[in-house]
Amino acid sequence: MTASANTGTDPQAPSASIEQKRPETGLKKIVGNLAHLLGGKAVAGVMSLVYLIIVTRTLGVRDYGVLVLVNGYAVLIGGLVAFSGFHGVVRYGTLAVAGDDPRRLARIVRFMALIELTFGLLAIVIAMALVPVVGPRLGWSPDAMRLAIPYSFAVLAGVRATPQGLLQIAGRFDLIGIHQAISPVVRLIGSITVWAIGGGLEGFILVWLGSCLIEGSAMWLLSLSAWRKLMADEPLRGPWRGLLEERSGFGRFILITNFDITLRELAPNLAPLTIGWLLGPLSTGLFSLAQRATVLLDQPSKLLSQASYAVLADEVARKRFDALRATVWRSAGYAGAIAAPVVIAFWLAGNHLLPFLGGHTFQGGAAIVTLVAGGRLAALIASPIAAGLTALGKPQRSMSVTLATNLLLYPVLPLLILGLGLHGAGLHVLIQNVIATSMLIFFFARDSRDPRTGH
Repeated sequence: MTASANTGTDPQAPSASIEQKRPETGLKKIVGNLAHLLGGKAVAGVMSLVYLIIVTRTLGVRDYGVLVLVNGYAVLIGGLVAFSGFHGVVRYGTLAVAGDDPRRLARIVRFMALIELTFGLLAIVIAMALVPVVGPRLGWSPDAMRLAIPYSFAVLAGVRATPQGLLQIAGRFDLIGIHQAISPVVRLIGSITVWAIGGGLEGFILVWLGSCLIEGSAMWLLSLSAWRKLMADEPLRGPWRGLLEERSGFGRFILITNFDITLRELAPNLAPLTIGWLLGPLSTGLFSLAQRATVLLDQPSKLLSQASYAVLADEVARKRFDALRATVWRSAGYAGAIAAPVVIAFWLAGNHLLPFLGGHTFQGGAAIVTLVAGGRLAALIASPIAAGLTALGKPQRSMSVTLATNLLLYPVLPLLILGLGLHGAGLHVLIQNVIATSMLIFFFARDSRDPRTGH
């Protein structure tokens, strides 16, 4: 098959030898982007470990569970109500950049920023209103409920998808990497301060709230450099209407991708609250620390998705389908090969890991840590595959997978918890991610064929 047939271009397309290098080029771009992100995350990881030890050893397993539930409640409401503009900004913004149309890019960013901020404020109002209803069932004290109402503003930590998408288009993964360290810095400084003055749960809740507010606002400020780079002549305030009336599929795309993100984040955000509802704050604290202990596998999956999406969207825009397939499969394979030994290490160190991090009130943990780590491994493999499907303009595939695993499998979670206790929650994490990864592999293998070549 000739290069022109593979790419759908004229006979002047690049030679086969150059075409063969493109998959590696795409992979190198992803690795480069990931290096920027991991640089900030590595620093953040060290700081997170320090403040986690301070918090868990100061509060103990029960109060740490309350802190997790208060934060998890705000995150859940934000995830359900808020609107993410990330994929819409990256996909359609990349096309605007490729078409040398900064005015259209500016209109896309303005529109998505307006939508995202509006839904973010709505999420805050809803979170505040439901605190008196949800708090008592989750075991919150009156003081914790009093603090949970203003803590609803922590929703703003997640209202930053639009500026993050703009930074990706501009290739400023270095700034995104820096942003990864902002929240841990605030939490570390705040945790040391609370510990030094002999504070307790109330002090740590206030620190967590402050870190969320700073984390959200910092991303918007960092994105100004990307705006100047890509749209120097465009004002921040300007036209934003008309995108939904176009026949480009913009409206349908952002609705599907937002729904997909909402469903994808639903299960991990809902799981701690379900555990708290059925087993109480103590079990929530144990499960949350197991999740935090395995964050070494969770964060790379999210960062790999971020690092790969812009590269894959560019390959689709240039109709390099062979390069797209090779880049996705290699990224997934390398991710799994690197992460598998980490899961084995978690299994070997499981019984000692949670007490080391949290102190004597956190006992055992080998089974729950291993189950959660196995789920993280499957999610890491799935990250570039899901990004590839979205770059192909097939977000409905990822959404259907998320719908099946996060919604249809959710009723199994309380049954497993009631039958197996806390280990049932870990098993649920593993089952969800293995099924999701298998479905994504099937869809990408089928949908990534170049429709013009029949590959």
